[in-house]
Amino acid sequence: MAIRLFFAACPLHLPTCGSRSSDRDPAGFYAAEALQKAAPGIAIDLIDRLPTPFGLVRGGVAPDHPKIKSVTRIFDRIASQPGFRYIGHVRVGEDVSIDELRARYHVLLLSYGADTDRTLGIPGETLPGSHAATEFVAWYNGNPDYAAAQFDLTQRAVAVVGIGNVAMDVARILAKPTSVLSGTDLADHALQALVSSNVQTIHLVARRGPVQAACTTPELRELGELEGVDVVVNPRDLELDAASEAQLAAMEDRNPAKNLEVLRDWAARPLTGARRQVVLHFNASPVALSGTDGVESMTVVKNRLESDGKGGVRAVATDERYDLPVGVVFRSVGYKGRAIVGVPFDVRNGVVPNIGGRVVEQAGSATTVPGLYVAGWIKRGPQGIIGTNKLCATDTVTQVLADVAAGAIPTISDSLPSLDALLAERQVTVTSWSDWQTLDKEEQARGAAAGRPRVKITNVGEMLEIIGTHRR
Repeated sequence: MAIRLFFAACPLHLPTCGSRSSDRDPAGFYAAEALQKAAPGIAIDLIDRLPTPFGLVRGGVAPDHPKIKSVTRIFDRIASQPGFRYIGHVRVGEDVSIDELRARYHVLLLSYGADTDRTLGIPGETLPGSHAATEFVAWYNGNPDYAAAQFDLTQRAVAVVGIGNVAMDVARILAKPTSVLSGTDLADHALQALVSSNVQTIHLVARRGPVQAACTTPELRELGELEGVDVVVNPRDLELDAASEAQLAAMEDRNPAKNLEVLRDWAARPLTGARRQVVLHFNASPVALSGTDGVESMTVVKNRLESDGKGGVRAVATDERYDLPVGVVFRSVGYKGRAIVGVPFDVRNGVVPNIGGRVVEQAGSATTVPGLYVAGWIKRGPQGIIGTNKLCATDTVTQVLADVAAGAIPTISDSLPSLDALLAERQVTVTSWSDWQTLDKEEQARGAAAGRPRVKITNVGEMLEIIGTHRR
């Protein structure tokens, strides 16, 4: 059913915001906040695939970083505003199509993130023991889709390919004492597996050099602060080539220089003989995974760096190769979004093509799709931190409001059944914000009994059972 409210002193059908997935992106909440500030009382339906909200904050932030998760207090406030509705446990593209949503809402804003990994494209990549880092992160964070996933932590050596913040998280969770992790909201199944872990060596493999490392300095520094862990850095890897020297000198961002300082400090440290080691390999690219029934080793080629002519550097393979004896590999070399039927998609870049958040008919086109917008990683790709999504979402909302003011929002029919009626007819069990609050209290109660902030419920069936019992 269309929503009619007053905005900008004239009667309008005001925009409604939709978010498809709880896997990745909090941009849906930030978009809702921007709309609420511009038009208090605006009606917003935020659609989520799971009964639990908060996207990347719940399912992607490492459990040992609780301060980052405090942003959920802001999301709680957004959800408490008049006109906001949380519509959980609804799969856009399955329970309801994009076309059906567009027929019922003047504005559909997609913020479902980038939840698939980019592949390495090397022989042996599909061997058992080769995993996307996103799967491991979702597993230890209690995402119901990955609660039953299996990772062979009986192996003594693993490799993490990539050196962004996700790679840092994976390495840290593998290396960190479980006595510390047991006081977090790490999923129970992950905690039990990590308690029994045999992993002693974690290889971090980076295609380029330390100047190009994508991780932030606080994330990097944490590795060197872990109890019972030696960080191993080859001093030769920190000798910068001319192209990297030039790139570093031209950078306004001081993060690379700070990273280099941390790495040089580690390289000068004597090893302590700690039970676990994190070994960094710079200017190295995997070229093959080998094994009979699973991964047994990874072949790595050494790279040299040269200027790309655009102020950056590119990695060029040399003839030098070596093997790392590893039984598990986590790929963390970038992420991309998924296509949804009814929405244009840029396959090459893994995003929905857009101009400033306005969806366009295809990549490179200037023709917009009226009433369809994007925010977050599905808009710009997997870049930035959680807070980056606030600016991204606000910029998109600016375009939405401009289109409303210009009368460029499509009209809709009031004769169609509402979304609620459509989902009820299809027997979809829809959950509300009140239902989430029920789950939240239950998780916190379980956590209090175990001396933890919460114990996450990782099975959707159990979530719905708890919700159903509370409703009765």
